[in-house]
Amino acid sequence: MAPPSNLLLKLSRRLFTQDDDQAAFIEALTCPQPYPTAVLWTRPRPAVVPFSLAPPLPWQPTWVDRLSPDQRPGQHLLHQAGAYYCLDMASVFAAAVLTAIPKPVGAVLDLCAAPGGKSLLARTALAPEHLWCNETIRKRVKILIANLKRCGITEALVFNQDPQRFAEHLSQTASLVIVDAPCSGQSLLAKGDKALGCFHPVTIKKNANRQKRILASAAQTVAGGGYLAYMTCTFAPEENEQVGQWLLNKFPQFEAVEVSVLADYVSPLADFPCYRLWPQAGVGAGGFTSLFRNCSEERGTIQPSFLVATGMEIYGGQ
Repeated sequence: MAPPSNLLLKLSRRLFTQDDDQAAFIEALTCPQPYPTAVLWTRPRPAVVPFSLAPPLPWQPTWVDRLSPDQRPGQHLLHQAGAYYCLDMASVFAAAVLTAIPKPVGAVLDLCAAPGGKSLLARTALAPEHLWCNETIRKRVKILIANLKRCGITEALVFNQDPQRFAEHLSQTASLVIVDAPCSGQSLLAKGDKALGCFHPVTIKKNANRQKRILASAAQTVAGGGYLAYMTCTFAPEENEQVGQWLLNKFPQFEAVEVSVLADYVSPLADFPCYRLWPQAGVGAGGFTSLFRNCSEERGTIQPSFLVATGMEIYGGQ
C-alpha cells in the first residue's frame, strides 16, 4: 500500500478535528474494502427474496434491500428480467432527501441521470406525473436508456441536452430537479477504483465551477414551491457545502430543507442543513446530499413542443 498523499492528508485535516477520524477516513480510501450491494425493487418484491439481507438502516426505504457482502445480485435472472436495479447504499443515502418532499409530485427532472439510479429512486419514492431523465454525455445515454428499459420504466423521457436548455424551455416547471453532479469522485477510491487527480486543487476547482453552472440552470427550472436536490460522490467542501452556500447566495428564493431521517448525518462544515456519509462508516463509499426548496410562487408552463422535439421515448427509439 502506498502512503497517503499530502493532498489527502490535508483534506482529512479539513474534514475532521480528531486524529482517529482522520486516520479512519484515510484508511477507508487507501485500503478499500468491499461494500454490500443494495437492490432497488422496480417490480413487486418476490415472496421469497433470493438473497441474504443485512439489517435495514433508518433512512433505508422499504423498497430497497441491503444485501450481505457475499451476494452477487447482478448475476441473478431477476436482474436480467428487470425486477431490480443494483446500486451502492451511498446512492440510497443521497436519495433519502426525497423523503422530505410532499406528494403529489408533477414533473421530476434528473439533469445528470446516467446510469439511472437516482431517476429510479425518485420514481419509486415520489411516483411523479412526468419523469425526465437527461444525460449530457452522449455515450452515456445508451446505458441510461438500457437500464430504464430493462426495469420497465416506459413513461420516462430521455434527453441529451445541456442543462441550460431546460432553463430556457422549461423554466419554473419542474416539481423536483435532481443534480447528482459530476465531481472529482474521491469516494471512488473507497471502492478500489481510480480517480486520478481527485485531490488536486485544480481538479476540485474545475468541478466546482461546472457544478455551479449546472445548478444555475437547475434553479431556473424548478417551479415555485418545488425542490432541488444536490448531491455528489466526493468529499471536498469546495464541491459540496461551498457549492450549496453559493446556490443560496445566488438564488435567495431558495432555502435549505431539513431532512429528519438524516438528522444524525448533518455536516458540521456548513451553516445550512446538508448531510454526509463517510466511507469509514462501512455502509457505502460515501458522499454528500442536500435539498433546497424554491419559496417563490412563480410557475412556468410546460412546453410540449420542446419535449417532443428533444425527448427520446424509452420504447420509441433514439
